[in-house]
Amino acid sequence: MLTTVEGSKRFAYDPANRGFLPVFRPGETNRCPGCGRTHWYVGRLSAECGFCGTAIALADTGLTGTGLFRNTFRHAA
Repeated sequence: MLTTVEGSKRFAYDPANRGFLPVFRPGETNRCPGCGRTHWYVGRLSAECGFCGTAIALADTGLTGTGLFRNTFRHAA
């Protein structure tokens, strides 16, 4: 079960109850949920509308999988 920041209200994880969650999908026509236009400034984790400044998350940020973490510690031999 998940809880809110206050910890008073508990709710089950159910994506249908979360509501509308817009995400930016590369290679598709992405309309801004704020103004409906299609000009975006795309970063590593989010995309921002070029007209109204609405920011939405990227659908695929590449933050999972092999090679995400690098071990920079070197053993002295």
